[in-house]
Formats: sequence, C-alpha cells, structure tokens
Amino acid sequence: MAVLVILFGAYAIVDGLLAVYVGLRSGDNQRWTLVLEGIVGIAAGLVAFFWPALTALALLLVIAAWAILTGIVEIVMALRLRRLIKNEWAMILSGALSVIFGVLLVAQPGAGALAVVWLIGTYAVIFGVAILALAWHLRELQGAPDQAPAGARQTRAA
Repeated sequence: MAVLVILFGAYAIVDGLLAVYVGLRSGDNQRWTLVLEGIVGIAAGLVAFFWPALTALALLLVIAAWAILTGIVEIVMALRLRRLIKNEWAMILSGALSVIFGVLLVAQPGAGALAVVWLIGTYAVIFGVAILALAWHLRELQGAPDQAPAGARQTRAA
C-alpha cells in the first residue's frame, strides 16, 4: 500500500504539473479549469507524500464509500426497472457485490488494501491501453480534417 500511495502521489503531481502547463499555454477561455485541476492534483500528491498513512486510509475509505453507495444505487435501480428489463437479478447481484466489497474494505482494511492494489493495477493497464488506442486514432485524424467527426466540422465552421 505504501508503494501505491507513493505512486499515486507521483502521478498526481506529474498530472497536476502537466494540467497547469497545458492550461497556461491554452488560449481557451476555460483554461482556468485546467489550472485549477492541476493545482488540486499537485496538492493531492503533496498530501500523499507528507501524510502517507492518512492518504492510504482515506483512499480505502473513499473507495469503500463509493462501492457501497454505487451498489445500493444499482440495487434500487434494478428493483425500479424490473418491469422494463430482463434479468434484473444480474444488476442486483452486481450491486450486492459492490456493497459487500465496500463493507469488507471497512472491516478488513489490510486485506482490502491488497485487493485495491490489484484492482488499481488492472485498471491502470486497461486504461493505459485504451488511452494509447485513442491517441493513435487521434494522430491518424490529425492531418485529415475531412475524417473528423461531424460535430467537429460544424464547430470549426461556426
């Protein structure tokens, strides 16, 4: 978990610095949102470095709360949609598993931390591959404006 906190801190600081850089170089009227996002990221990274135990516990509790609340919402949604959808039991099951996962994180933070490390690692790999695929696709569109999505062409003309 300590390594996860350090990696999170480093990621948050680098991501924050890049967001501030892009925000300051942007000519957009909304650039302040990127600068603000960057400042928050830098602050989160610094908190992770200076208070790693607090960061680890807070991270676990946030994930636990998120899992419990989204699980409850999924269960309620499945019950409300049971006349409109088939196999609502799958949605109820996934909601129940989310609630159980959240409760286990709170009850057993040590085991929960290990599970979270594996989940975040898996997510990071999948997310990284998806972002690379998007980047390659965008690079292909870079020199071909007639291949841009219809909404993008309308925006340029407006």
